[in-house]
Amino acid sequence: MKTLIAAYSGVLRGTGSSILSALQDIFSVTWLNRSKVEKQLQVISVLQWVLSFLVLGVACSAILMYTFCTDCWLIAVLYFTWLAFDWNTPKKGGRRSQWVRNWAVWRYFRDYFPIQLVKTHNLLTTRNYIFGYHPHGIMGLGAFCNFSTEATEVSKKFPGIRPYLATLAGNFRMPVLREYLMSGGICPVNRDTIDYLLSKNGSGNAIIIVVGGAAESLSSMPGKNAVTLRNRKGFVKLALRHGADLVPTYSFGENEVYKQVIFEEGSWGRWVQKKFQKYIGFAPCIFHGRGLFSSDTWGLVPYSKPITTVVGEPITIPKLEHPTQQDIDLYHSMYMEALVKLFDKHKTKFGLPETEVLEVN
Repeated sequence: MKTLIAAYSGVLRGTGSSILSALQDIFSVTWLNRSKVEKQLQVISVLQWVLSFLVLGVACSAILMYTFCTDCWLIAVLYFTWLAFDWNTPKKGGRRSQWVRNWAVWRYFRDYFPIQLVKTHNLLTTRNYIFGYHPHGIMGLGAFCNFSTEATEVSKKFPGIRPYLATLAGNFRMPVLREYLMSGGICPVNRDTIDYLLSKNGSGNAIIIVVGGAAESLSSMPGKNAVTLRNRKGFVKLALRHGADLVPTYSFGENEVYKQVIFEEGSWGRWVQKKFQKYIGFAPCIFHGRGLFSSDTWGLVPYSKPITTVVGEPITIPKLEHPTQQDIDLYHSMYMEALVKLFDKHKTKFGLPETEVLEVN
């Protein structure tokens, strides 16, 4: 305010230099305020997705159950009736909404880190694809932003390709959360869904599978580039059964945005995590990012570190209705080799030293 008053006084004095100086002061104050507002909008856009991912499903389930006990019980009855009829929609690719995928909030989400999608090769619309996404990180934020929104223009970079990000099937049993996920083109990561998309949904489909899953998230930490892949072969078998090309994809910086407590093998903490992973499908992590108002405090907002997702060259896969273990092993080894080459080729472009090695577990 003092700057604005001083600027106005300079204008009243009437000198040309004072007027020029006053205008510069006014614009500098406007830019500063706008910059702060932009940053806060970025933080809020990221936090809303983190909270949606963590608590939206549970919160909406509790609210609907409570609604049964109120005068608004009919609303809950109508929703659950509709839910019963709509139960299998996620298995058929869901209900994507281009309107939701193009929300401005996702552009603020992208710019917070920032997140970038790098295309290295064209994809044919006459083929179907399975993208192996690595690493998982804590929440797979790069996978969500790049393939479940249009913030990084995935549809323009790969015209004619429909991306489907696959996640835990349990998320689609949660009221309201399931609608939110489906609107972005997110689907359950199970055999029924993948079989449908690769055999009954035409061509030009790209299913993004975070191959390392919960096991990989447990080792996610800044400065570490490691993937859980050596014994993950189910996605290769699916690709062979449907003749879907495999596309290695590596997200540089995915592990940098959260810090977590790593429990050693054999500890009680790791035992609890493995039990959750075995019986529920996910492994609870003790992690933290920055606070809502300050990067010097702890909170759920991820750290603003760049995430660059590089989509590699597709590996042509033949269609084999009954692939043998030898077939699976062959194409799995080809995929691992392609992923390591992709990492080595691009690592120095995104801040890693030439000596950095991708650890494949």
